[in-house]
Amino acid sequence: MNYKKSPFASLRIRSFRFQWSADSMMTWGSEMETLILGWYILVATDSPFLVGLLGALAFSGTLVAPIIGVIADRISRKIMLNVLRTCAGFLAFSLLILVVTDLIKPSYVFIIAGLTGLMRSSDNVLRQSLIADTVPSHLLMNASGLARTTQDLARIIGALLGATLLSRLGLGWAYVGVTGFYAFSVLLGLGITSIRSNKPIHAVNPLGELKQGVSYMMDSRVIQPIMFLAFLVNATAFPLSHGLMPIVARDVYGRDENGLAQMVATFAVGALIGSALMASVIKSSRPERLMMLGMILWYLLLIVFSQMGLYGFGLVLLALIGASISFCMISMSVVLMTFTKFEMRGRVMGIRMLAVYGLPMGLVIGGWLIEHFGVSVMITGYAIIGLISVALSIVRWPELITGFHLKYKQR
Repeated sequence: MNYKKSPFASLRIRSFRFQWSADSMMTWGSEMETLILGWYILVATDSPFLVGLLGALAFSGTLVAPIIGVIADRISRKIMLNVLRTCAGFLAFSLLILVVTDLIKPSYVFIIAGLTGLMRSSDNVLRQSLIADTVPSHLLMNASGLARTTQDLARIIGALLGATLLSRLGLGWAYVGVTGFYAFSVLLGLGITSIRSNKPIHAVNPLGELKQGVSYMMDSRVIQPIMFLAFLVNATAFPLSHGLMPIVARDVYGRDENGLAQMVATFAVGALIGSALMASVIKSSRPERLMMLGMILWYLLLIVFSQMGLYGFGLVLLALIGASISFCMISMSVVLMTFTKFEMRGRVMGIRMLAVYGLPMGLVIGGWLIEHFGVSVMITGYAIIGLISVALSIVRWPELITGFHLKYKQR
């Protein structure tokens, strides 16, 4: 079927409409949860290290994501997605009960956050695979840009709503909102279309197929650098925006939870603008080049931000950082989906999630660095390491700039 190119072309596909809506609800809930629990742990423990550890637990599922990818290549990805989201909803409801009964403790929060993290990484594997399954290749850039807006809108709505409920009504009502969003994501997910593999389930050898996926990725001239760069940005660039923002809000700018929400929302507005531009305006035939440009700009902006003590200028820089992240990560997703075969898609996306393990490492180490050396040293040091690594990657894989040859496409 032909779809007229427009900023919302992918939304004319029924399955993608339902997935976009379901992903939005899920991400709104998870962003609310991240802000609420991050602020709770900071206030309850006064430890940047524990805030970083909490953020790291959100990605505990990266170790099981490859196995989820193997299974997703053989059974309904739609069913798997909805089961995982149902489990996340029950965990949020459990924490709500602890709040209502006044039994909540930081230790319980860490346990539930770790279990929720097991779901979150696998959720990302499945949603990316479903997009590649149901959207034509010529609309992947548009679909990826629109899919990214679910995260950007969630950071705006989730942050502002979470902070408002937390400051005015308390932790209990804030978690009513989180649980409700998770429930709506499951209901909307029922409308997603899933393509099932022709290979019988009884013929699956999970470890054997995982090894096959690793071998496929290692042989790919395209996927090798993408995996390296994905790990790099997760370890050295994402920690600021995905876990350590409460520390910056309180210790650098002297703000409360509402100031934190304003910072997160400003960052998300920039990311949303970047995603919208990627979906509707930017038509790059070489997304790998755009990915590298966005990555370099991202690191340079982090260095400037680390030296900026004025709140107003800091907000502007956060918006620009958000836009650069969208340029980089959407382009990275398009490259990966374009050059991956259908029957390998779940495994590749699952193994790709291992790169996200750089984020919990970066969060824990970053929290320790902040406690001993301060926020500015931590952000600047991470950004310099990132820029040096980007330069080395271009030397190792010059195709990141010259462009990958079409012979590698879905081979």
